Amino acid sequence: MKRLIKLLILFVVTGLAGALLAQDAVDANKIVPEDLLPDELPANLFWQTNNDDPEFASPDAIRGGTFHTWMLAYPLTMRTVGPDSNGRFAGFLRPIQFGPIAFHPQTRQPIPMLATHWALGDDGRSIYFRIHPDAKWSDGERVTADDFVFNLHFMRSEEIVAPWYNNYYTERIKDVKKYDELTYGVLGADAKPEVEMFANYAVGARPEHFHELTDTWVQDYNWKPEPTTGPYHVATMEDGKYVEFERTENWWANDLRYVRNRFNPEKIRVTVIRNESTAWLHFLNGELDSFGLTIPEYWHDKSKHEVFKRGYVAKYWFYHRLPVPSAGMYLNTSKPLLDDINIRYGLAHSMNIERVIQTVLRGDYERLPTFQLGFGAYDNTSIRPRKFDLKKAAEYFKKAGFETRGRDGIRVKKDEDGNVIARLSFLVTYGTPIHEDRLVVLREEAKKAGVDLRLELLDSSASFKKMLEKKHEIAWLTWSSSGFAPRYWEHFHSDNANRPQNNNVTNTSIPEMDPLIMQFRASANLEERIGLAHTLERMVHDHGAVIPTYQVPYTRDAAWRWIELPEWLGTETSGSLINSQATSQGYSSGGLFWINEEKKEEILALKAKRKKMEPLTIIDQTYRIVLDESTDVQEGQ
Repeated sequence: MKRLIKLLILFVVTGLAGALLAQDAVDANKIVPEDLLPDELPANLFWQTNNDDPEFASPDAIRGGTFHTWMLAYPLTMRTVGPDSNGRFAGFLRPIQFGPIAFHPQTRQPIPMLATHWALGDDGRSIYFRIHPDAKWSDGERVTADDFVFNLHFMRSEEIVAPWYNNYYTERIKDVKKYDELTYGVLGADAKPEVEMFANYAVGARPEHFHELTDTWVQDYNWKPEPTTGPYHVATMEDGKYVEFERTENWWANDLRYVRNRFNPEKIRVTVIRNESTAWLHFLNGELDSFGLTIPEYWHDKSKHEVFKRGYVAKYWFYHRLPVPSAGMYLNTSKPLLDDINIRYGLAHSMNIERVIQTVLRGDYERLPTFQLGFGAYDNTSIRPRKFDLKKAAEYFKKAGFETRGRDGIRVKKDEDGNVIARLSFLVTYGTPIHEDRLVVLREEAKKAGVDLRLELLDSSASFKKMLEKKHEIAWLTWSSSGFAPRYWEHFHSDNANRPQNNNVTNTSIPEMDPLIMQFRASANLEERIGLAHTLERMVHDHGAVIPTYQVPYTRDAAWRWIELPEWLGTETSGSLINSQATSQGYSSGGLFWINEEKKEEILALKAKRKKMEPLTIIDQTYRIVLDESTDVQEGQ
């Protein structure tokens, strides 16, 4: 069994990439008595820890300074659960809460964080933790087993208005029990392979002393930042302008093996800049410390600015190995026309994704063949994406009754009297202005197939809110991805269809698929789980409600040269090099950079005198995986 687990980990690391959570109503008090943990701590537990894996932070790191970054929109809440809590700002809030363990960014093995030791129960679904005796919340209160037990009660409570969490912490997390002040246990619903036990059942803490669960909890705590166990906490915020994090003074974890020399800035200021082009200008002026260059226009063209030529700003292209974010067009099957599979297939063959990649994206990106990818043995590599094909598109549209075109070239459906009763026109909702060029190419190419795509750009928060409320027709959306196995329940189970505030934005409801999803969730047999994942991924493909677009197996960053990195730049699971947060897609790989204030003064002095430094561009392919494109596999329908 141990060998099988190690093989699973090896399979996972050959992939190229916290999925955002769905929500579903459930009876929050439903719990099965015979599933509860034993009253006494089992006597035969084998306690483990991990202080043997290599450190991955630089001993040359310097503590201090303020890191300046940005966001497109001010967050709708400071809560991490409940209404509006799944916005982009959650990417700042959630990682500063440590779990009992994390995953080492190179070995993929569990490493201690809030817990010092852990033990697995004989049943394959219970796990026990010993809490670090020095662990404290940022407000100075001690972390105890009561905080982990409270988290279960909190997540099951109706007051937080978070049905998915209510469901997960009732149906998937059966019990959390305190054994003494620093020892607790967790019982999951099903036995799982060992590595997935840690990923699914390592339940975290919630500060019991901070929360008062009442009917008005959502409103009362909307702007009350929660105390944290990680390096930073929310210190100040100004509505519509910025949020500033401060490093917790005398932070309890400063000297832990896998934490020391990380999280080096004393402050992190996240400023609202509502336009990416404006943010770029702020960066060029030195008001922001780093800027992502993944978008080809920035890497190839905009980085020809003099701050790069004069060497004040460095460019980094770093390949990693992570689960692939699920980028695509998500078709709301509850909407007219999109409930017809022929329309969905026709749309897929009308989207010239390849042209977008080769033109707007300069050939830098790769086509994403299916919804979920990068989970090693779980990947169904027989699936190929539906390609741009006007003949196939026409065939499917004709099957749906759209046999003729109007004067503007867009396909129409007519009744027996020749009256137009429907037009092949769809609203595409998106929340990232920089993606407009991509969508414009798709819109113009789709016209060749007789499809009218109307583009709707909303504020990023408003866009995501509309999608979660299922008010969109086509969502241009990317789900983040993490962990050791793909997820299907939140995206495709019927329980989440036609209900707001969950991740089934396609409103998929397939009776034949539901029991397979539940079987996949419940199975502890690795071979069975892999087979089910292949079947489910094929069913998602055949349903046609998701049109996968592209994948990016690397990060590209620009940073002023006062931002310094280890000589190895990052780890194989570094989703971003200039990352101030603790984790990246489930791996403890963030917080490796630091600010050199002396170098900052030198660079600004050189810039004022227009003196040059040697330009710096680094392309690191240490962890690059070259795909075998020679395999001749029949394209999916």
